[in-house]
Amino acid sequence: MATTVRDETHELLRKLGLTTFFGNPGSTEETFLKNFPADFRFVLALQEASAIAMADGYAQATRAPALVNVHTAAGLGNAMGNLLTASMNHTPLIVTAGQQTREMLLMEPWLTNVEPEMLPKPWVKWSYQPVRAEDVPAAFMRAYAIAMQPPAGPVFLSLPLDDWEKASLGTAIVRTVSTRVAPDPERIAEFAAAISAAQSPVLIFGASIARGSGWDQAIALADKLGVPVWAAPASERAPFPEDHPLYRGGLPFATGPLAGKLAGHDLALVVGAPVFRYYPYVPGDYLPSGMRLLHITDDPAEAAKAPVGDSLVSDSVIALEALAELVAARTNRAVLEPAQQHRLASQPQAEPAATSDGILSARQLFDALASVRPDGAVLVEESPSNLAELHAAWPITEPDTFYTFASGGLGWDLPASVGIALGERDSGRNRPVIAIIGDGSFQYSVQAIWTAAQHDLPILFVVPRNGEYAILKSFAVLEETPGVPGLDIPGIDIVALAKGYGCHGVRATTVDEVAAAATAAWKRSGPTVLEVPIAPTVPPLL
Repeated sequence: MATTVRDETHELLRKLGLTTFFGNPGSTEETFLKNFPADFRFVLALQEASAIAMADGYAQATRAPALVNVHTAAGLGNAMGNLLTASMNHTPLIVTAGQQTREMLLMEPWLTNVEPEMLPKPWVKWSYQPVRAEDVPAAFMRAYAIAMQPPAGPVFLSLPLDDWEKASLGTAIVRTVSTRVAPDPERIAEFAAAISAAQSPVLIFGASIARGSGWDQAIALADKLGVPVWAAPASERAPFPEDHPLYRGGLPFATGPLAGKLAGHDLALVVGAPVFRYYPYVPGDYLPSGMRLLHITDDPAEAAKAPVGDSLVSDSVIALEALAELVAARTNRAVLEPAQQHRLASQPQAEPAATSDGILSARQLFDALASVRPDGAVLVEESPSNLAELHAAWPITEPDTFYTFASGGLGWDLPASVGIALGERDSGRNRPVIAIIGDGSFQYSVQAIWTAAQHDLPILFVVPRNGEYAILKSFAVLEETPGVPGLDIPGIDIVALAKGYGCHGVRATTVDEVAAAATAAWKRSGPTVLEVPIAPTVPPLL
């Protein structure tokens, strides 16, 4: 008896190691999920955007691609915000959505994805609806290959619901692909010569170093040169240990201020980051006068859109290894300015150490959490109003212990922390995960805490509640737009929401209560949501 398209697809996914599905199923997906294999796992998210972010976090934590199943056009539309983030995170995801029955597509019945290849663009590397049912397994193989090859990123398959019972063409062919690109030898030698000849070079490292497990290689190059190391603006992963003596902090994400930070250097080497991630617009020169910029990235599009600099397409870690061999060691070590107290954050702290009314400041909250943090704790962050205070209190000193979103689009980090925690469990590392999520950000994907509860994941969700979109008030100051409505969000009971989704919910109002609640959470098997009222402030943007 001939095997079905479903059987062959499941077998291919099994061979590729894609046996964990993240998703929110609908009527057009049930035929794919029929007789779901006992050796597969379906991680249910209660909304499609959360499913994408969970898969993204899981893929990053396990350094393997992940599979997401969403519901036709409506579900894919829901997922788009976090699909944008997955694209900018360079995370290999295979996103699938059901499609109406092929026999009805011409008349576009209810729930048809009318232009399935178009809808997820530009945030996928490849988008496809197989022409024949028999092509579905091979389409999955191609999707896997495209998602994995650099620059890694999401791909999309639209799958008609009546394809799965069709007879297959035979066993699907499994292929392997390379996931790293080596630098051109002549070009990397030119870069090394320029670095060696520079009087005052500076290193700017980006998130792809972290994605490639490249901290040791980054340290080796920095130590050989003895020059300052900055994190690229708005880095979604920490590219360098923040307790290293050469580390200065995160560069500002605006043109003029960034150039100001680099003043006095004649060469900048940017590795594994865009040149540069800017927001908001603050006019100024891209670079200080007299500076040359060299850019290494595995993304040709990223190299092409850089407004300044000479580029080299390469895997970041391979390039770091090559440069460490080729550059001349510097005998005159750089005289370093003091490191930023706010470390990876682009903006300085806004608050005093304590408030006069007894309400905790953000810094007091984060100091209390840091005082009881377990070794190896993984920090996931989406609290835009309090970035400087968080990073000042919580230095990133171990690889793969910090995650945030590359896109700036809220609603990723909370569900991503669920995927990261699941990845920690599946990998056997079992490091505790703490997610710092602002009370505004928390609402974008609050339903994700239900998945954490269902899987009994030991996550501590900390919600600093200031009752406002404080970061938007900062933009109102910068943009000179007083009187903007909708910037206050009173009347939300975070603890009640937590309990309603099956989590342990607690409110703390003092430093001692915060420390006690966090300590108890680390000992609890399931998730804890800790709400902490904090003093509202309008943070500086630059």
